[in-house]
Parts: sequence; structure tokens; C-alpha cells
Amino acid sequence: MSRSRINRGVLILLVAAFVGSIFALRQAEEVRGKQATLEEVLYIPSAQTLKRMGLGYTGLLADIYWTRAVQYYGGKHHEEAMRYDLLYPLLDITTDLDPHLIVAYEFGSVFLSQPPPAGAGQPDKAVALVEKGIRANPDYWRLYFTLGFIHYFDRKDYKAAAEAFDRGSKVPHAHPWLKVMAAQMAEHANDPATAIQLWEALYNTTEDKMIKENAAQHLAALQVDLLVPQLEQRVNLFRQRTGRLPSSWHEMVHEGLLRGIPLDPTKTPYKLMPDGSVHVEKPENLPFITKGVSPGWKNPPKSR
Repeated sequence: MSRSRINRGVLILLVAAFVGSIFALRQAEEVRGKQATLEEVLYIPSAQTLKRMGLGYTGLLADIYWTRAVQYYGGKHHEEAMRYDLLYPLLDITTDLDPHLIVAYEFGSVFLSQPPPAGAGQPDKAVALVEKGIRANPDYWRLYFTLGFIHYFDRKDYKAAAEAFDRGSKVPHAHPWLKVMAAQMAEHANDPATAIQLWEALYNTTEDKMIKENAAQHLAALQVDLLVPQLEQRVNLFRQRTGRLPSSWHEMVHEGLLRGIPLDPTKTPYKLMPDGSVHVEKPENLPFITKGVSPGWKNPPKSR
């Protein structure tokens, strides 16, 4: 039999399998009714089944499933969804199909670990995904960094974070910074300066636009959270000196307590409140801040 006939036969089989899958999934949609859309069921939840259907093209299938995972996350993130039920299954199948697809472990775990609506809020599953990646790629030091990052920020398990960084530091050609972070976890785990170092490391080492933007937003929020208490301390110092609260930043500059009008990371002046507290003018432009907002304030949803 000629090679062209074989190729045509393979193509026919793939098309038939695809059409059959769509038909079955449409039936599944009808059975499940309005509780699930076709998009939510349009995947085959078995890597073994996919491998058999793929006729050896598992790398291509892994790329397709990784693309689906990114699209799924991006759509849910844009909607500010509170549930990402398919994200972990999509990532798990992707990495079953191609255990060496590093990007799925690195970025997929970040999508999984962050709390909603920024992510799926599943840090334990994110850890499981990265540990799976480490088993398949034990000499890739960046995965240990990602693991420590998740333990630190999303699980608040500073001991586990230190252990992850220490494991990574022992990998050949690992970045020396991992050893430094392992030691720093033991001494200054909950220090904002440590958090800034971690976000800066993520920002400087990733090439993914979405991850870089997320890191930049967290860095801006940490700057606010550090500066607002310092400004409020200086307001209190002004009151101790003068017996009253300042009515403007200019008074504090005149008193020598500030060099100029304090600006937030968006270059907008902070608001000096009548009670001496300091607020951000537009907190909706600085997601992830915990200081400089009214009690109970929540970031308003994006316009659809």
C-alpha cells in the first residue's frame, strides 16, 4: 500500500473520530442540560484515550490541550469567574500527553493557585501539578522556584517554600538566588521585602505577558501596602508636634515630614483623610492592595 493511501486513511480516521466526539459531546450537553455549555464538555477527559486516538501525535495533542487550557483560563479570568472547574483537568491531561511541556507546569500552576477571580484558588492542585513536572523534569530548576512561590504566597507554608527553594538550589546549574531564598525563608518568611523579591524574580524571569502583568500588579500593591502605614505614621508625628491633624500634604512638606506630595504607583496623589488615615484615590486601578482603602471595600467588577 502506498504512503499516500496510508496518510489518507489516517486522516479519514482522525476526522471520523473528531466528528464522533462532537456528536457524543453534543448528546452529553443535551443530557446535562443548562448546567454545562458545549465549551465546558468539549474535551476528552482521558489522556490514554487521546493517545490511542492520536495515533502517535501526542505532542500535537498536548499543544492543543495547552491552548485550550489557556483559552479557558483567559475567558474565565475576563469574566471574573469564581470557578475554574476544568482548568486542572485540562492541565493534567496536557502534561500526561507531554510530560516535558514545561510551560504547562510553570504558568498553569500560577493560573491554578491564585485566589478567584484572578485564578482557580486551588493551590494544593497547583502544587500537585508542579511536583508532577519535577518528577518528569528533575533537572529544571525553575519548577522548584515555582513550587516555592506557590507555597509562599498561596499556601502560606513558609517551611515548604524553604524546602522547595533548597531542593532547587541543588539542581545542576540552578540559579544561586534559590539558595539565598531558602535561607531567607527561615529568617524573614513573612517580610514584605521578601515578597517583593519573589514577585520581582517572577517578573524578570517570565516571558508570558499575562504572568508579567500579574506580577507587576502585585509589585505595585506591595509598594502601596508598605508606604501607606509609613505615611500614616508621619501624619501621627505631625499631630504630636502640632496638636492637630494636617489638612493637606503641603503642611507636612512644610513641617519637613515629607519631601513632596506622595504618589501611588499610578502617579496619582494619595488622599489625606480628615481622620488622618491615608487612602488610594482610585483603588480599582491597583488590584491586590490591602492598605489605603475603606473597610469592606471590594474591587468593582469589570464592565462586560
